[in-house]
Amino acid sequence: MVHVSALVSYPVKGCAGTPLDTAAVWDIGLQHDRTFMVVDAEGRFRSQRNDPNMARIRPTVLDGGARLELSAAGVEDLVVEVRPLAPRRRVLVQRTEVTAADQGDEAAEWFSAVLGNPSRLVTVAPEHERVSAGEYEGTAAFADAHALLIASEASLDELNSRILARGAAPVPMDRFRPNIVLTGWPEPHTEDRARRLSIGTAEFGYAKLCVRCTVPMVDQDTGRRAGPEPIRTLADYRRDPGGGVTFGMKAAVLRTGSLSVGDEVCVDRWAELSPAS
Repeated sequence: MVHVSALVSYPVKGCAGTPLDTAAVWDIGLQHDRTFMVVDAEGRFRSQRNDPNMARIRPTVLDGGARLELSAAGVEDLVVEVRPLAPRRRVLVQRTEVTAADQGDEAAEWFSAVLGNPSRLVTVAPEHERVSAGEYEGTAAFADAHALLIASEASLDELNSRILARGAAPVPMDRFRPNIVLTGWPEPHTEDRARRLSIGTAEFGYAKLCVRCTVPMVDQDTGRRAGPEPIRTLADYRRDPGGGVTFGMKAAVLRTGSLSVGDEVCVDRWAELSPAS
């Protein structure tokens, strides 16, 4: 039986994740996932690509989303009263410009001190609209492009066996920052072929394979780059025709609901095999 082995929400884009036993599934993804984002002085999103030490910032959603606690080594914790109706700011997520609610000067000063550069914290505004393209279309909050990332333990096992074979150290799953981790498939990358999945009371649809950037080379515990793995080994066997390497599947939410660790995964539709297969 294939089932969910881990659920993780990332309240602030680029910062540490929050493991969950049970999660509500919203149309934009797991509850509170990437509903906050840190931007620079020009409104461009910050991420671990350029600010790897974001990994050591640990956000915690409090009171059902009414408050956000921020923690990082060496600085005093900050609790932010979330203001979705605060003054608006135009911000850039990847190549998409959206309107977000600015969370004030105190949060801005805290992130600026931790990251060493002028920064502001924003949250999804009630009028937020953002379409995610792919085989199944959907919507997303401040994730790069899609509501969820799904990966399997079999895929990580295959990758780590190859990394070990070249004499390097294996990597943990958190390098890939998935939302839903699945276990039980005997073959690696089976998630690549799943097109519609039912888990708990929610349903998900395949959008596209996840082309990886440099973030998987960041140690999520220390906030430091620790490459070249796993990107080097993925390049041996997971090259994308359009460039880059792939690991995991990006998905859209087709039906909201809830799911839990241990839930069975039912694949309602698989990708059709090509004649060459």
